[in-house]
Amino acid sequence: MRRLFTSLAVAGAFVGFFAAAPVGADQPVVVELYTSQGCSSCPPADELLGKLAKRNDVIALALHVDYWDYIGWKDKFASPAFTKRQKSYAVSGGRRMVYTPQMIIDGQDHVVGNHPMDVSDLIRKHAAEGADVTVDMKRNGNTLQLTVSAPRNVGRALVQIVRYDPASKVAIKRGENAGRTLTYHNIVTEWRVVETWNGRGTKTLSLPITGKQPIVAIVQSDKHGPILGAARLR
Repeated sequence: MRRLFTSLAVAGAFVGFFAAAPVGADQPVVVELYTSQGCSSCPPADELLGKLAKRNDVIALALHVDYWDYIGWKDKFASPAFTKRQKSYAVSGGRRMVYTPQMIIDGQDHVVGNHPMDVSDLIRKHAAEGADVTVDMKRNGNTLQLTVSAPRNVGRALVQIVRYDPASKVAIKRGENAGRTLTYHNIVTEWRVVETWNGRGTKTLSLPITGKQPIVAIVQSDKHGPILGAARLR
């Protein structure tokens, strides 16, 4: 584990059986991995995310942060917006530091991203709890029809659209992972808020959409609260 302004490394064993999907809810669990090409502890978590990316009951998303770029290798996928998102989670959870590799499960629980058993337990927990908001979407050419629905008032929530690159291989020439060629999965390229919703009843949106990348819709309580529902079009 790499804490910001700390060089502590935590080794994590990769468990092959983790690719097996548990019995889940109707809508998938969202797993956000905060990672960096400059972090020597991250490759096992990146590999684990690749396993999660194959599952239908999980929406696995890799958000590359930029705060390790200074140690010798600039992560070409990194964005200060993703660093800001991770720090906002820390603030909302009352934590003073951020680290890599970190996984955030359904916007609520955080776990070291290279600890597969802990990640598996949290995914099972959130799958069993189910979603508070139903998210349905379909694409018609360059238009996305998105409908979110709540059987009860869930409070102020953000409707977000996420795009990602399913896989990319990178030859790393400097820094802690120098000399390694690593494959990254579900690399987030865009994360934007398209609507602020009052969390009541049903809301339907018609959104312009371009490109062939997969589309994820996430409804999340305001101020980096719990993820209430999500859906994906691959």
